[in-house]
Amino acid sequence: MAISRKVDQQEIAGWPPKPDGREVVLHTRVVTETGGGPDKTILMSAPFLADSPYWLAAAYMHPPEDPGFAEVRRRAETIGSPLISVPDRGALDRSVLRRMLAICKHYQVKVWHGHDYKSNLLGVALRPFWPMKLITTVHGWVKHTTKTPLYYAVDRWCLPYYHHVICVSDDLQERVAALGVPPERCSLIHNAIDERMYSRTIAPDHAPMRQQMGTPPGRKVVGAIGRLSPEKGFGDLIRAVHGLVTGDGDRLDIELWIAGDGDARPDLERQIKALGLEDRVKLLGFCSDPIAFYHALDLFTLSSLREGLPNVVLEAMSMSVPVVSTRVAGVPKMLTDGETGLLCPIGQPGELAEAMRRALTDSALSQRLVAAGRELIEREYSFTQRMAKVRAIYDQVLGAPQSQADDQGLEAAAASLGASG
Repeated sequence: MAISRKVDQQEIAGWPPKPDGREVVLHTRVVTETGGGPDKTILMSAPFLADSPYWLAAAYMHPPEDPGFAEVRRRAETIGSPLISVPDRGALDRSVLRRMLAICKHYQVKVWHGHDYKSNLLGVALRPFWPMKLITTVHGWVKHTTKTPLYYAVDRWCLPYYHHVICVSDDLQERVAALGVPPERCSLIHNAIDERMYSRTIAPDHAPMRQQMGTPPGRKVVGAIGRLSPEKGFGDLIRAVHGLVTGDGDRLDIELWIAGDGDARPDLERQIKALGLEDRVKLLGFCSDPIAFYHALDLFTLSSLREGLPNVVLEAMSMSVPVVSTRVAGVPKMLTDGETGLLCPIGQPGELAEAMRRALTDSALSQRLVAAGRELIEREYSFTQRMAKVRAIYDQVLGAPQSQADDQGLEAAAASLGASG
């Protein structure tokens, strides 16, 4: 395979400055619009390893005219995460391969850390031209379109060629093992949250966002965040809310906020209108301030049909918001039903509504869920702990001495991010 034509010097001049004396880890991923849950983890990783031997940067492939990428860039700048823009016009755009190789050579990349099928395939394709170790994180194969079966097949083909595979949930680790990846080259590292940044400081009734949205005093607010696409099950969630506000029995004075954008928005808007819920269900679009969003909630609900281990559940628990979730993917192994959250079957709006009713009407239960959920985050899903595990994998694949992770450096980075947030 020939990779012709060099990247011009003007483009290289716009890249982040090269680090001195540190090993470079390049996170690679395809993003559209404002990105998704994995981007929170990717962009937060760099500052958490700022005092380690590793310098982390993200090379994001994105449609050239996508206005959402400006928000991804803004988030990266806010938290101090080096970001490289790689315009990508699709599968036949060979300039992507050329740019990625130029990035690897320019930064002397030691570890290529992929996060989706295309970045995984590019890692395998580029390694003969640049000596680097290959690591990938499997976030889940959840979106279903006419093209995704091919994409996911390519992704699964690539995994055995990687030096190490990180899985974010137990079920994904089992599926990766079935592809022939040896246990010593596969690790389970759950998604995590910066619990210092995501911490409640305002009671829901006093949250400014409620005033901005015109929510009547005394009304409960249920929230959900995610890409507006079928696998998120927002149609089921809207039907559940319809049953709670109009059905037989005790009707609840609630409204639903769904934050996020996506192709399913017109379908959801038609559903809301058909059910007469225009004053009860609000599609907020992209949420630039998720902490303000969580502050306003009495309940967070995950209605997904397919997931990995969703960051939004971790965020809600860290923000002391009770959680109702479908029994999807890794969630049942994270949440204990009735203790740290309420679980219900996938794709059953009636069961979802009943779990939501319990959480909204039983204040003692809600308080127990909040306390246990926050304690679980602090104990098992701290971002500091997660990055110590990731750093150990970088050490392993590069043959570095297996020294203790620089806990003091990680703690300092976490404290700095918490203060800035």
